[in-house]
Amino acid sequence: MNTLVTGGAGFIGRWVTKRLLNENDSVTVLDNLSNGTLENIEEFKNNTHFKFIGGDIKDKNKLDEVFKNKFDIIYHLAASINVQDSIDDPETTFFNDTLGTFNILEKARYQMFGKRGRMDGNSWVLDPNEDTYPCKIVFMSTCMVYDVSKDEGISETHPVKPVSPYGGSKIAAENMVLSYYNAYKLPAVVIRPFNTYGSFQKTGGEGGVVAIFINNVLHGRDINIYGSGEQTRDLLYVKDCADFVVESGYSEKVNGQIVNAGTGRDVTINELADIICGSKIKINHVKHIHPQSEIMKLKCDYSKAKKLIGWQPKYTLEQGIEETRKWIEGTKLLR
Repeated sequence: MNTLVTGGAGFIGRWVTKRLLNENDSVTVLDNLSNGTLENIEEFKNNTHFKFIGGDIKDKNKLDEVFKNKFDIIYHLAASINVQDSIDDPETTFFNDTLGTFNILEKARYQMFGKRGRMDGNSWVLDPNEDTYPCKIVFMSTCMVYDVSKDEGISETHPVKPVSPYGGSKIAAENMVLSYYNAYKLPAVVIRPFNTYGSFQKTGGEGGVVAIFINNVLHGRDINIYGSGEQTRDLLYVKDCADFVVESGYSEKVNGQIVNAGTGRDVTINELADIICGSKIKINHVKHIHPQSEIMKLKCDYSKAKKLIGWQPKYTLEQGIEETRKWIEGTKLLR
């Protein structure tokens, strides 16, 4: 299997790359390193099945170069991912997450049907002189598109409510992906992992809450929690997330679908701080920078993923936190 992972040098992307290489797939990573780092993919550099290309999904000339190769599956993870940043700078998020996704869709369409292919009713008429090759797109969306839930888990039919340009850009990109499936018969799936954490996640202010809390505890620094801390998150360990992403690419059963991944357990940020910190450090509640972007309750219903591809999480929250702690302790991030 020949695969492309956009954003493959990022936190989740490097784990998807690792899982694909473990399956003996060939992997090309395209990343502009705005979120990812070369350190994340250092261990793959001598693998003959691995190739890194530095470049941006908004650069059509670079995409022409990348797509000289033919891919069986395109895992599209490249994006601007910070909710708060999207409020301060919506243009960057829109162009990366929506327009960038459109560019990837177009390259996939050209690869599968050619630039001169055309639809005749519900069928394609291809130009025999064009070198076409079938492919599939796995689009990484987010749970941050959902409206707040009550006690029940959020299924894929739960209402969406974009409360930030990040959520709005992802919904727009989702709709484009599904439109290419419906209009062009381009195999595609939209996946919505819930809040993912784990090894290789950044531990600074731009990182995830679990990594930030652990790093602060290890340094004896205070923890700041935005707002009341009663907002809940369904925290998915990154290895479980990577398995879900990869399996969504391998399975035809999810084509044309939106599929969630999470644990079915939500925890308040206050509870999370207690699990990680106990009474070791001081916890402060501070004013939320952009409270309008907050979703107060996120809890996943992953029954669709379990039914269609047999996926379910293997790690408990406590197991994932412990593995993350050991990784942070063993890296130079401990500073």
